[in-house]
Amino acid sequence: MRKAKPKKRVILPDPKFNDTKVSKFVNHLMYDGKKNTSYEIFYKSLDIVAGKLQNEEKSALEVWRQALDNITPQVEVKSRRIGGATFQVPTEIRPDRKESVSMKNLILYARKRGGKSMADKLAAEIMDAYNNQGGAFKRKEDMHRMAEANRAFAHFRF
Repeated sequence: MRKAKPKKRVILPDPKFNDTKVSKFVNHLMYDGKKNTSYEIFYKSLDIVAGKLQNEEKSALEVWRQALDNITPQVEVKSRRIGGATFQVPTEIRPDRKESVSMKNLILYARKRGGKSMADKLAAEIMDAYNNQGGAFKRKEDMHRMAEANRAFAHFRF
């Protein structure tokens, strides 16, 4: 490459939990630069999760973290053109991309859900992901299934 790699931006931790992962999630959740609104949605959904899991010894933040871990894919397929044919080549995902993909999937399937407010929908999707079910978890399973089916083309990895 001709130019130098751009520097990674430093993401400041969120005000309530002092956690950068929460800030990244809120940044993905944000529309039109309305970060305060997305913080409100996120914190409200964590309160809803805490209300649903009162008998659980884990905090709502730990439940959210576990939910993200449950829907984080390990491999994905990338299209690679070789001699006129296009192959789906399974490749491992970089750690920062894993985190980003899991957050985006959680938010995407929360938005697709039927529900009253975004906080309710997000809380329901977090609960489903925590219990290894729901749209985001199904997406991860599909990604793994695709990679497994195309394992024969793994030698085309780049």
